[in-house]
Amino acid sequence: MLDTTTQRNWHLHAVLLALWFVFSFGIVFSARDLSGTFFSWPLAYWLTAQGALLVFIAIVLVFALVANRRSPEVFQFDPAEYGSYTASLRRRFFGFVFGLLLFLVALGVAEQYGLPKAWVAGIFLSVTLVLYAVIGVFARTADANEYYVAGRRIPGVYNGMATAADWMSAASFISLAGGLYTQGFSGSGSQPGGLAYVLGWTGGFCLVALLVAPYLRSMNLYTVPDYFRVRFGGHWPRRIAAWSAVLCSFTYVVAQLYGVGLITSRLTGVHFEIGILLALGGVLVCSFLGGMRAVTWTQVTQYVVVILAFLIPVSWLSYQQTGNPLAPLAYGQQLGKITQMEQAFAVSPQEQDVIAIYARRAEEFKRKLVDVESSLAMEREELRRQLRILGDSKAPDAQVQAARKALASLPKDVNAARELWTKNWLENTEKAKALGGMAPQTRPFAGDPEGSASEQAEFSTSRANFLALMFCLMVGTAGLPHLLTRYYTTPGVAQARRSVAWSLIFITLLYLSAPALAVLVKYEVMANLVGQPFDALPAWMLQWSRDPNLLSFSDVNADGVLQFAELRVGADLVMLASPDIGGLPYVVSVLVAAGGLAAALSTADGLLLTIGNALAHDVYFEGNSNKAEAMRRVMLSKFALLVVALMAAYAAAQRPAGILYLVSASFSLAGAAFVPAMVLGIFWKRMTRAGAVAGMLAGLGTTVGYLVLNFLVLRQWFGFSEEHLWFGIQPVSAGVFGVPVGLLMSILVSLLTAPDSAEDRNLSPPLGLGYNH
Repeated sequence: MLDTTTQRNWHLHAVLLALWFVFSFGIVFSARDLSGTFFSWPLAYWLTAQGALLVFIAIVLVFALVANRRSPEVFQFDPAEYGSYTASLRRRFFGFVFGLLLFLVALGVAEQYGLPKAWVAGIFLSVTLVLYAVIGVFARTADANEYYVAGRRIPGVYNGMATAADWMSAASFISLAGGLYTQGFSGSGSQPGGLAYVLGWTGGFCLVALLVAPYLRSMNLYTVPDYFRVRFGGHWPRRIAAWSAVLCSFTYVVAQLYGVGLITSRLTGVHFEIGILLALGGVLVCSFLGGMRAVTWTQVTQYVVVILAFLIPVSWLSYQQTGNPLAPLAYGQQLGKITQMEQAFAVSPQEQDVIAIYARRAEEFKRKLVDVESSLAMEREELRRQLRILGDSKAPDAQVQAARKALASLPKDVNAARELWTKNWLENTEKAKALGGMAPQTRPFAGDPEGSASEQAEFSTSRANFLALMFCLMVGTAGLPHLLTRYYTTPGVAQARRSVAWSLIFITLLYLSAPALAVLVKYEVMANLVGQPFDALPAWMLQWSRDPNLLSFSDVNADGVLQFAELRVGADLVMLASPDIGGLPYVVSVLVAAGGLAAALSTADGLLLTIGNALAHDVYFEGNSNKAEAMRRVMLSKFALLVVALMAAYAAAQRPAGILYLVSASFSLAGAAFVPAMVLGIFWKRMTRAGAVAGMLAGLGTTVGYLVLNFLVLRQWFGFSEEHLWFGIQPVSAGVFGVPVGLLMSILVSLLTAPDSAEDRNLSPPLGLGYNH
């Protein structure tokens, strides 16, 4: 029989998990049936973009309050001394925020008085990177407790900020709003996206709070693989966990350095590779010298930069359009207007003309692909004939040069022609769809549940992929090592619970604002750009169109007026160009770029530290606690961090294709590798070492296998020609198969094998729901 306290705790967990399930999977599953409005929002959109996030915060807060009341903290520091420490932190933090705002105002004034833009960008970039480096120098340490877990004395609120910065990578800061702009509610076709990322990356913190973080913190560990040593004993659980941590984190950190190179090169004009090296120096000075202690305080400062960089442009756009600077409260009124404009574009004759031209272009490229060799020869011969005619008729030089350029731009061989024409065929086919292939902003899922058989199948596949992606992001959040180790730095279990709540609050500030920015920018485009003469378009469009991946537009139907179908907006543009769209000073544009840089650097810091610690602490030394070995362990961690950083920088400099997609897949890898064995180990004493090993290998193997069979880049590497999708689920959500396989295998093998001996496992402090630790 369970004692009364444990029963009450089970009840609390059950109620909160049921609430989490209803406001995540339940709402999404029924989204098409949720008609009506909530104030000015469509009900389904509000519940998904805002209501669910508020419920997630409430769940984590209630859990922290109730659990901490039932299990008071046994404080390990002198209360008076720790109170003085936290008061000193408050003074320094608010002093930093005031100084940053003053610095921004000063740069803005200097810009108005003629300071060149290049100087504004250079000064801001230099000051922020120097600040991060100075923190690293002052926080340098060789003490294992300080290097790995920052001395376990970081207050919950500051650890929450650091966790938020660690979590909000360049993808969240730069690409999330753009993804919501292009993908709408749920993505396009069978490709999931949109609000799945908002729900997945916030709802996962409910699992972190309820199932993982407090229990790991109670065990006084240094790394996530440490848990597998303490709980299961032996070598293999820890080794598998360590290499899984490296696998999950490496592609993630490559993507962060890739983003750092892009942002730094755009901000300063240096080459992409030089941008990577410049920013890498800031990362290494911080994480190499001071480990978790330096990374923590660097991430706190980076969070302030990130959140200011995001909230200032979106608040200004909201004020311009609605008169209310609180964008999450105001943007709902623009959703209805966008829906009306989407419907008008769908029947507009001018839009239909553009779509028809794209359709003819797509058909032409499709025709060429039937016989690539003959088509390429005929096109080359036709251009040569035109060039001879122009030469014989003494045509103007401009026409001759244009003909020569067209001839020179032809693909060099059949393979190059096939690749180029296939790409152009796919692009024009997409552009020939309504709204240029973009999903309507508020429509949940593609297809129609009451339409034809094909439309019903499309709807079911779209909804299933959305739910699968959301599941993988949530479970992956509860398994990512660089996130979980952040909660090792708090003074105790109660502070860890509070810290998860603060983390979610700080993260939600951005995740509530990202849909608002997407909607406000889309309204600006539809209402104030579409229909304008090309010679009257704002200057910022010409500036950003220098990079066609960010913005491109052309007069396809030659009417001299911009149509929505003639405009292509890249996902990264929505955030990066938001100050220009709102007409803000250049210093705000620099702040946005610095925010993206801070987001990438903060995540890269945590990931590099995780990889270095896993290799040194868990693979090489395997946690030897001898004091004589502690210094060597820290030094090896630093060396491993340096080597991994250089390898990741080299990989990022190659501009690898599909890396951002693999980053999303890393959540599936983390969820399948860690979560089943870890959660069962916490809450089920019958879980054995053999069960943990079998579950981790089976879950990870299933996930990796599904990725290899279906992810385009990996298929090409391994020589597979066709996809092998199960139930139509896209490979980014491979964890939806790996997690249940790992869970089932862990349970079956544990039941079929003898319990581990007491010498091989450590169940003290007690695991699970007793809260008596």
